[in-house]
Amino acid sequence: MNTQMPRLCFGGSFNPIHHGHLLCARAAAERLGFEGVLLIPTAQPPHKPDQTQLAEAKDRLEMCRLAVAGDNFFSVSDLEMTRSGPSYTLDTIRQLKSNGWGTVSWLIGADMLNYLPKWHRPLEIIQEANLVVMARPGWQFDWGKLGSPYQNLRQNVVEAPLIDISATACRGRVAAGLSIAYLTPPAVCQYIADNGLYR
Repeated sequence: MNTQMPRLCFGGSFNPIHHGHLLCARAAAERLGFEGVLLIPTAQPPHKPDQTQLAEAKDRLEMCRLAVAGDNFFSVSDLEMTRSGPSYTLDTIRQLKSNGWGTVSWLIGADMLNYLPKWHRPLEIIQEANLVVMARPGWQFDWGKLGSPYQNLRQNVVEAPLIDISATACRGRVAAGLSIAYLTPPAVCQYIADNGLYR
């Protein structure tokens, strides 16, 4: 890793990863001058207690790897797969720092911003990491609902392309026997089919 031009970290369940994730993360990273994006699939998402539709961590990790194979702009970390218990963002940020990252920049979606105060130790997250908020064109923020510690994030908002693809829709189409071609990279489509995911 080039520490002078760090990658932008992008965590998520990626259940499954799709083109919306990849295109929006790339756009945010390019606009802010990052050298690339580090995808960090979460092992046990703490904010998703109902995990009946959650593919196993190893499958989501492999789908991320397949999705970006051959693209040097993206890399994939299994950092959260090596820990037990809920995959807390703060723990990952601190682990990255202990691995030599001077500054950790972490990408979140605008839809997660209002939920941020409910994250595990959120004030420590915003103190220890540079949070980048990715917003769709025309997205309206309700900053009034956020306390004063979060107001500085206003300057960290970056606009992302408007791409109407969701992991929920991908899973729904697979369950209905419909194609998800063009919603996610072909290798991910094939992996889902070969492993009978989301049926």
